[in-house]
Parts: sequence; structure tokens; C-alpha cells
Amino acid sequence: MSQRVGAYAVCVDDGRVLLARYVSPFGDGSWWTLPGGGVEQNEDPFDAVTREVAEETGYESVVEELLGVDSRVVPAAVRRRWGRGDHQNLGIFYAVRVTGGSTRPEPNGETAESAWTPIADVPGLHRAALVDVGIALWESRPRTGRVAPIAVGGLVEH
Repeated sequence: MSQRVGAYAVCVDDGRVLLARYVSPFGDGSWWTLPGGGVEQNEDPFDAVTREVAEETGYESVVEELLGVDSRVVPAAVRRRWGRGDHQNLGIFYAVRVTGGSTRPEPNGETAESAWTPIADVPGLHRAALVDVGIALWESRPRTGRVAPIAVGGLVEH
């Protein structure tokens, strides 16, 4: 089974959440997600999340709070790339505040744009399940750092 550790930013300001539109390099579409991504070898997730926000959105940011951790196994049958076996995705979610910069696409990357989106509009978006997980963690701030599993088909629900 493959495994990936990612650090994700939940940036909320005035009822809006910062989202990034990911464009698949495999030509199988695009969807909205939280700024964030894979933690590099020997990198602390705390540092990874602010690096990812800067790379994907152009914003400078600071971590304000660890919200929680989400662990899910994506069965091989619903993975976007067939023949790779089951995959465990371990996501570490932080409440992050933007401190400067301005929005821009990711240079030479897979993030086409970022946008401040009203939280009430999120259910109507084609999005990664981790958006729902991050917002649920932000809204509930569970003492355990865990919310009830969000039912998804693969990594993209809607």
C-alpha cells in the first residue's frame, strides 16, 4: 500500500475559505481543494503548510492552530490511476492566517488559481473531500483532532 502525508491550510476570513483549483497533470479534470500538499522528506508538516500556501496561492501565512488529522484508505478500485494498489492518505490540517502577498497561479505547478469562497457556496463545488474535512475540523475544533469520516468516492466526492 502506498502512503502520502500532506499538510493542509484552512484559511477562513469573514465567512470565506481560501481554496485552490487543482488541474490534474493526467488530463482527467480539475477540482477545488485546500492549499497544501505533500510533506517533503525531512520537512516538518508545520513548515510544509506555509510553504505550500505560498507556492500555490502567492500568499504569506502563519499557522495559528493544529486542527486535526484525517487518515483514509483509498481502495485501488476508485483511485484515479489504476494498477497502483490501495493508498493511505494522511492529512494534517492547520488553521492558517494570511499575513501578506496577493493571489496568483502556481508558477510551473498544478494550481491554476486560488479564490476566497463563501463557506456556504462550498457544497456546490466540484471539490476534493479534504475540503469538507478541513471545514468540519475548523468549525468544530474537536478536542480529539478528529471528525467523523466523510463519505467519498476516491479523493473527489462532488
